[in-house]
Amino acid sequence: MMRKYLILTVILVSGAAARAWLMTQAGTQTSAAPEDFDLAQGEDLYQGYCASCHGANLEGQPDWHSPGPAGVLPAPPHDETGHTWHHSDSVLFDYTKLGGKAALAAQGVDFESGMPGFGDQLTDDQIWNILAYIKSTWPDRQRQIQAERSAAEAQREGN
Repeated sequence: MMRKYLILTVILVSGAAARAWLMTQAGTQTSAAPEDFDLAQGEDLYQGYCASCHGANLEGQPDWHSPGPAGVLPAPPHDETGHTWHHSDSVLFDYTKLGGKAALAAQGVDFESGMPGFGDQLTDDQIWNILAYIKSTWPDRQRQIQAERSAAEAQREGN
């Protein structure tokens, strides 16, 4: 009986270690399923770092589809009315960590984005918690579509 508990403990510890290692890798290495992260911290961090542009209720800025006077698009909503849920976890992570311009440049896209990078202010875990909080507010349909896109991308990249 003791041997079974030892084996189970080794399996659980190995799984936790693997997940921790994945969390330290690039954004393409893991996903942000809301149930796996600290949603309360994510909401607090969202309010502190994101709400000033994306809205306290994830509503985004007015006319977010049209470039402003400087030619930059206003901050989009992160609720189900926006396009955030159209993107995979790795894209959302990289966009948040690196900033819009740098994340898109890494994909070969030249685009002037108003989204700053937060990689020097937030840890990877904190970014994942923010993304998990945002995702937790979406209806089931949007969460499912976004999860399928993330899984398909991870499979293509061999993760």
